[in-house]
Amino acid sequence: MSAIRLEFLGTGTSQGVPVIACSCTVCASADPRDQRLRTSVLVTVGDRRILMDAGPDLRAQMLRSRVHRLDAVLLTHEHMDHVAGIDELRSFNFSQERAMDIHANAATLDAVRRMYHYAFSAVRYPGTPVLDLHTIDTDPFIAGGVEVLPIPVMHLHMPVLGFRIGDLAYITDAKTIPAASLERLHGLEVLVLNALRTAPHPSHLNLQEALELADRIGAKRTYFTHISHLLGLHAEVDGQLPTGVHLAYDGLVVDL
Repeated sequence: MSAIRLEFLGTGTSQGVPVIACSCTVCASADPRDQRLRTSVLVTVGDRRILMDAGPDLRAQMLRSRVHRLDAVLLTHEHMDHVAGIDELRSFNFSQERAMDIHANAATLDAVRRMYHYAFSAVRYPGTPVLDLHTIDTDPFIAGGVEVLPIPVMHLHMPVLGFRIGDLAYITDAKTIPAASLERLHGLEVLVLNALRTAPHPSHLNLQEALELADRIGAKRTYFTHISHLLGLHAEVDGQLPTGVHLAYDGLVVDL
């Protein structure tokens, strides 16, 4: 496989950081690493660009990172902080003159059809996004010419998909990872894993749970994402993490 580049487009939880109407230390921080758009990553493999999740900050993320082409979009699940930016993909329809390939499980694609019903109407209004939906399950699949291995995880009671490309795995909004999915995570160079806050949460890993899981998986480098303002200041928390484990931040680029 060609060299892989991972860019963190957003590393925040569903509210982002700073949170509206919050004046806590993290939300008031002047450190740009404490300013987190909703969680998403861009994976580049050779000349192929794969977007993982398309949240409400997609337009700002694409402009900031100067993304001029996308070959495919992978969706982890249907929650709005992961799909609310899909309408913005129409800009790529215009520039690339083709439909955008979107890969997700059946439940997520059903939600996309409901939320963006106007994109699938028999009579489509001019300028609406053109989306080519592809249903995936647990089998490997090809997205934008790149082989992807799904990693099924649980977000409380909701099945969510993580994704592995080569020696990179991306898992967000997980609370538990089944044994069969852990088997798919052997030999990683880079693991991306959610770590919401320090206190326990019913549907997300907290920091301690994420640290224990990262140690069990044993990737050479682990980056935590989907971070809320309740985790603490980036500079303070990152400095306390074990060797090889880091808090991700918006704009961080990792090469494999």
